Amino acid sequence: MSGDHQTLALLLFSAFVAVTLGITTWVSRDRHGSAEEFYTGGRLFSPMENGFAIAGDYMSAASFLGISGLIALFGYDGMLYSVGFLVAWLVVLLLVAELVRNCGRFTLADVVATRMRERPVRIAAGTSSVAVSVLYLVAQMVGAGSLVSLLLGGTSEAARAWTVIGVGALMVVYVTLGGMRATTWIQIVKAVLLMAGTVALTVLVLLRFHGDFNALLTTAAERSGHGQGFLSPGLAYGGGWTARFDFISLGLALVLGTAGLPHILSRFYTVPTARAARRSVVWSIGLIGSFYLMTIVLGLGAAAVVGTDEVRASSAAGNTAVPLLALDLGGGAGSTGGTVLFAVVAAIAFATILAVVAGITLASSASVAHDLYASLKKPRPEFPAGSPADFPATLDTEARGEVAVARFAAAGIGAVAIALGLLARDLNVAFLVGLAFAVAASANLPVLLYSLFWRNFTTRGAVWSVYGGLVPAVLLVVFSPVVSGSPEALFPGVDFHVFPLQNPGLVSIPLGFLAGWIGTVLGRERADEAKHAESEVRSLTGAGAV
Repeated sequence: MSGDHQTLALLLFSAFVAVTLGITTWVSRDRHGSAEEFYTGGRLFSPMENGFAIAGDYMSAASFLGISGLIALFGYDGMLYSVGFLVAWLVVLLLVAELVRNCGRFTLADVVATRMRERPVRIAAGTSSVAVSVLYLVAQMVGAGSLVSLLLGGTSEAARAWTVIGVGALMVVYVTLGGMRATTWIQIVKAVLLMAGTVALTVLVLLRFHGDFNALLTTAAERSGHGQGFLSPGLAYGGGWTARFDFISLGLALVLGTAGLPHILSRFYTVPTARAARRSVVWSIGLIGSFYLMTIVLGLGAAAVVGTDEVRASSAAGNTAVPLLALDLGGGAGSTGGTVLFAVVAAIAFATILAVVAGITLASSASVAHDLYASLKKPRPEFPAGSPADFPATLDTEARGEVAVARFAAAGIGAVAIALGLLARDLNVAFLVGLAFAVAASANLPVLLYSLFWRNFTTRGAVWSVYGGLVPAVLLVVFSPVVSGSPEALFPGVDFHVFPLQNPGLVSIPLGFLAGWIGTVLGRERADEAKHAESEVRSLTGAGAV
């Protein structure tokens, strides 16, 4: 790319950052600093607005860059990601959306604490939410590094490092200044941009092949170097029983993990009613379904137009397949059309990353402040008489203190994500997201489903369920080929892996459910029938919901 074209690309790219900072400043006016406003935007969003924001939160850099790249590299096996992400929304719609909105206030722990002892379940659920969020953030950081280094015309380590640091700094600004209100509007703008860009690229790919999808498939297979094997299962997950179990493990994590993602669950609290939450999910399913079908066309298009070898040469993990496809569809490197299309795609992808990291950071900082800090700090002082509601000034001071902690937590989580993002910069972003989904499905989903649907579930069962899924999931990743023992590992020079699968979900998800069941049936504690009845009525009818 020439210097002039690179300048144009950077100008478009900078314009988006300026617009999002303007949105953050605009929505930050007249804020009162309340917890309700910071965590949920005052619950003022409509179902359509929230549906777009959910879609914006969910359609991450992993989807736009990583999935298309995996399809370009591995054909049929890469499509599993598109199908898994799409099917996962049915679990969210059917099982959790409306019930979570009725039972919770700001976080996952709110749902569990409606019928359990607050302190232990808040500490457990808060810890797992932060772990899942940091893993998800790392994936977005890696995507940002790959994208901007390509935009700058090279793959220098310095460019990637500064990109990751810049993204981290911007997300902290969005969250600390604008809270949920700014984050939601950035998600909406990003979702519109992403859908428009994806539709445009999909149409251009189909026009290149005169609308003949069969010709697209045939050409992709020919240029992949694998022939018809590119369109059959087994290219990535067909090397033996280990690879097949990895395939099943990944599928389980993708389908079950969405319902346990903290930043997705927190979206249901930004609308006024449970009905609005359900309608939000219907809106988001339409957007997300269309998007993932188009990623298949983009992945095949990258293989057919750019060529699998060229995609792999640019990024071994395939993260730059879509930007390279855009460059080619616009006329190739050096052409104005190619540069403009490339810059637009890069700006959209960067918008995607910024918006998603802001949403995840907000959800994780809420878990730190609302669950961990509130549980570990000194107990609330005794009120002289009456209920705490009779002392609104005291409660307001506490809430403001909690919001201040959330803002500091956003900065701390940003720093951790930047450090890990630099360490994991050579891994595929879709693969990293798969790990985050596995931890969410292992630690958060069992406790959420047990709390909503199992009458005899107890506090001990809830705590065991969270740690029984979280600890094995993290340990299995640490001792897997992802971290050591393979050329693509985080530490390729050492080998201490003992777990053969790359994704831990096949083992850790059942362990999370099993631990919750054992903790409940073996404990002496009896479930609180009255609280269960109250939470059941509240979850099904919305009576008493905040």
